[in-house]
Amino acid sequence: MAARSKANRILAAVLIPLALLTLAGMAALWPSGSKDGVSLANPYSTAPGVTFDTGTIQNVVTENCMQGTSQRGTGQQGTGQQGSAQQPPGQGSDCTFAFTEPDKGGSPVKVVINPDVASSHGVKPGDQIRYLNLSNAQGATGSQGSPAYIFVDFVRTLPIVLLAVLYAVVVIAVARWRGLRALIGLVGAYFVLANFLLPGLVEGKPPLLLALVGSTVIMIGVLYFAHGFSARTSTALLGTIFGLAITALLAAWATNAANLAGVGSHDAATLVNTSHNISISGVILCGLIISGLGVLNDVTITQSSAVWELYELAPASSARKLFTSAMRIGRDHIASTVYTIAFAYAGAALPILTIVMLYDRPLMDTLTSAELSEEVIRTLVGSIGLVLAIPVTTLIAVLVVKATGIKATGVTDDAGHGHADDVEDTGALAAAALEERSRRAAVEPAQEPATRRGRRADRA
Repeated sequence: MAARSKANRILAAVLIPLALLTLAGMAALWPSGSKDGVSLANPYSTAPGVTFDTGTIQNVVTENCMQGTSQRGTGQQGTGQQGSAQQPPGQGSDCTFAFTEPDKGGSPVKVVINPDVASSHGVKPGDQIRYLNLSNAQGATGSQGSPAYIFVDFVRTLPIVLLAVLYAVVVIAVARWRGLRALIGLVGAYFVLANFLLPGLVEGKPPLLLALVGSTVIMIGVLYFAHGFSARTSTALLGTIFGLAITALLAAWATNAANLAGVGSHDAATLVNTSHNISISGVILCGLIISGLGVLNDVTITQSSAVWELYELAPASSARKLFTSAMRIGRDHIASTVYTIAFAYAGAALPILTIVMLYDRPLMDTLTSAELSEEVIRTLVGSIGLVLAIPVTTLIAVLVVKATGIKATGVTDDAGHGHADDVEDTGALAAAALEERSRRAAVEPAQEPATRRGRRADRA
């Protein structure tokens, strides 16, 4: 206990000032919440009489667009002869319509499905959709030839809730209380993002400081809440903060050097016209830093635990041997996490990759284009940060476990001779343990007859 207290005091001397500085920075950068100067049209705001309704599709038909909209709001399916009689010359395109039963009750309504949805995913009976109801809008009765009910989106509440519940059940069943604490910590992380980081970007706060302070607060809360207050967790936190600092510096340099302006993104173009305080480069910079938090936390906590487990197996190992053994684990982790980051970003950008591939451009032009350069830089910056965090975390963990002062007191064999437990690495430790078990297995049969004679004498 005294040794553990010593290690915790060393870590506290570093982490407590760092935590206080982070909290002070968070207080200084905390956004006011004001949205003055922000002009963004809400796509979900409607004109008088227009509502967003939900319903379940009963039937799907494909017919002439003018025919399908000629009977607005009646819910009746017109015939082909009527449609051809009313169809103006030259307008023979077909549209997909879904007869939908409103959730609020009433007769089925005829909802026109967007052409891109109809041609890609499609709709089918039983789907729950959200649609725009224009039947009660001002002047709607005089607008012939335009649909009264327009598809907006699918209702995905049930499958997402089911997946979330299944995810929580699996995490808690496997990780138990630690898994539950991790889920609660995740909720806290999103609270920081929604109430500190995002409003700060809207108000024009320094993006680099926002990302560093917000990410540090998230990591402090998530790590200690999920893994508890211990020297292992504190070591992982120090390694995480180091990797975070490296990632932030590289992201700041890369954003400026590569001129990441977000011109290839529709969302970025929307933000440009929203407020003069919002910096698209700053948003990209924060995204580069935050995107690597999860993997960075993964590798640091794993390396910290690996050092402690190796030290428990061979407490008399030198610091160099302990570091070398842990880095063998770390190198395997580096190889796997590099693939993890690359594939995660490739999966997220798969539609863009497909479009760029169809352009048939040279590979270098493709990778450095406005559409892909941000993803490429995000992968490289995040990978460098986590790779450098592994040896640093391992070194800190080795120094901490060695600073506790725990030493091997020696082992006594069956002959009563003491010898030092100077096992150099885990491989030698495993071999020594196997040899000891084999020796004991050979000795026990020889001792068994004497044990039986002793038992008979006791009974006599």
